[in-house]
Parts: sequence; structure tokens; C-alpha cells
Amino acid sequence: MPFNGGLGTYMKKILLIATGGTIASSESSEGLTPSIDVKTLLTYIPEIESICHLEGISVMRVDSTNMNPKLMARIAETIAQNYDAYDGFVIAHGTDTMAYSAAGITYMLKNLAKPVVFTGSQIPIEALYTDAKKNLSDAIRFACEGIRGVYVAFDGIVINGTHAMKIKTRSSDAFKSINFPVIAEIKLGKITYNQLLTYSGHLDKLSEEITGDFAIDTKVCRDIFVLKIFPGIGTELFDFIRTQYKGVIIESFGIGGIPNVDEDIVSKIHELIEAGVAVVITTQCIYEGIDLSIYEVGQTLGRQKVIVAADMTTEAVVMKLMWALAHYEQIDDIKRYMETPYFADRSY
Repeated sequence: MPFNGGLGTYMKKILLIATGGTIASSESSEGLTPSIDVKTLLTYIPEIESICHLEGISVMRVDSTNMNPKLMARIAETIAQNYDAYDGFVIAHGTDTMAYSAAGITYMLKNLAKPVVFTGSQIPIEALYTDAKKNLSDAIRFACEGIRGVYVAFDGIVINGTHAMKIKTRSSDAFKSINFPVIAEIKLGKITYNQLLTYSGHLDKLSEEITGDFAIDTKVCRDIFVLKIFPGIGTELFDFIRTQYKGVIIESFGIGGIPNVDEDIVSKIHELIEAGVAVVITTQCIYEGIDLSIYEVGQTLGRQKVIVAADMTTEAVVMKLMWALAHYEQIDDIKRYMETPYFADRSY
């Protein structure tokens, strides 16, 4: 069962890794700018001293709009460099790309046996009505639980890192868990686990010892394109993708609909695959995922070597495909990796 913070004889050691974002921003003449260092962040949550031994490090001060795989790798490397010295890690991160980073770190850290919890805020920690203090405190409390894996803690809920999605631009409840139950709720410092996950044994499984040594692999391939299908889309773009990119993620209509009359996109997808481009089919809908067996056009696609994203978020698909393309060359191998669940990033 999860370890309850510092209530035992041993207080967990947690490392807060600051990366910038709204949570660490101050007003400037040009708007909010990440400028608050990790030592200042720590002063806003003095109550944590009774829960764990908390230390901090600043690795960057960026607006998360500027987050990229290279910076994600720095976060992963910081965790790896401090892995043996701490029981868990909390990442203070901007909200706009937090879901991408949480997914990216999931795939970069192998055999992760400790918790990595992302959090941030919609309002800077210096502001009067900030949500930063609660979010930061909640993330640290959950990191003390010792459940391995990557998570997002925000507005009183804990989300599997590969299923987090930012769905609101201003409100405090900015993140939702997509196609996966919320891991836990945190109210007034008390953590209540989702009974569905408890009864299924999922939490116990995550808490078990794992085989294999912890490892880090930050190599990714950025040569991917994300394409949203729309009524009237032409075929010319697919010729460009074929010559410029190694992978494409196609956000289809509904449960997997791709136009195949007038503008025959299905034929263009076949050409991409024949040219060695990895083609992932996902949906523009947020919930429930795709099923290519339902409609004729989907079955036509299913007979090709398209990669089915199932119920993964686009953010997770992007980061998983980047990792896959950097490590595999054959479409069959890329497809196998993408369609194999990793830390519950897909349910089918």
C-alpha cells in the first residue's frame, strides 16, 4: 500500500525541480515572465516541512510554450542524476505543455520505481488568489506516497501522466484525465484513492518492486507532423509529408473516419506507408478513442500498416512516436511499440 508521507519513522526526501511556467512567473512590463527561483517557491509552502524533507533545484526558467524535447531531456537527466538520493520528484512546470512533458518523461525514463509528479498553476504563486500553493502542496504530498510512475497533480486530482490533457485556458480545473480513471483526489491534504483502481489492483501493481535497473533514454526523432482532417482537405499536403517527415499523426473524424471519395485521403495514406512513413490514426474527439472495424473506410485503413492510437491522447501519441522513430526503423517494429501499452497509456 502507498506510504503515507512522513507519518512513519522515515520522512521521504523529495526533490522539487523548477522549470518556470506561470507558477514561477512575475509581472513585468511585457506581461508575465518566469522569474521566481526554486528557493522562493519553497517559502510559500512551509507546512510541507512536517511531511517530508524537501529540497529544490532550478533547471530552467521558461514559458512552457517554449518547451521542447531537448528541454524535456534536461528534466529527465536531472531526475536521473538525483535518482538515488531522493524518494520522489515534483516538477513545477507551465500548464500549456505539461501534458506533453509528462508523457515525454514517461517514455524517457525506463524501469522507473519512484514517483514523478508534475504540477503548475493558472495564477502565479505570488498572486493573492493563486492556485499554485495548493497544487504544489498536493503534488508533494502525492510524491510522498511512493507510487511509481509519472503523474500530473492539479486542482485536487492526480492523473496518469499519459492521460492528462489541458482543456481550459483560465480556470483552476484546467486538466482532465482522458480515457483513464483519476488516480486520486486530494482535499485539505488528505489523499483518497479512486476505488475503481484500488479494487482492480492497479495501485498495488504500481507499488510493487520492478525488475530491471532504472535507465534513461532521451533520444527522440522530431520529424513528425500532426494533421487534423477537415471537410475539403486536399491531397497535396500528403505529398509534402512523404518527402519531409518520418511519421505523421492523423486526427480523423469520429471513430476513425478518413475521406475516400473526391479527395481520396485513404490512397494517400497508403502511399505514405509505402514510402516508409509511420502513419498513426487517432481521433479529433477527446473521449473513447477509435475503432477502425466499424465503418468501411476504417476497415480499408485497417488492412494497411497504419498504427492505431486507440484511446491515447494526442499529446501521448506525439511523444511516444518521437521516441519510437528514434529507436526503430521498420514500420512493423514502430507499430508494435506504439500499439503496446506502456504504463497504461492505452487500454486496447
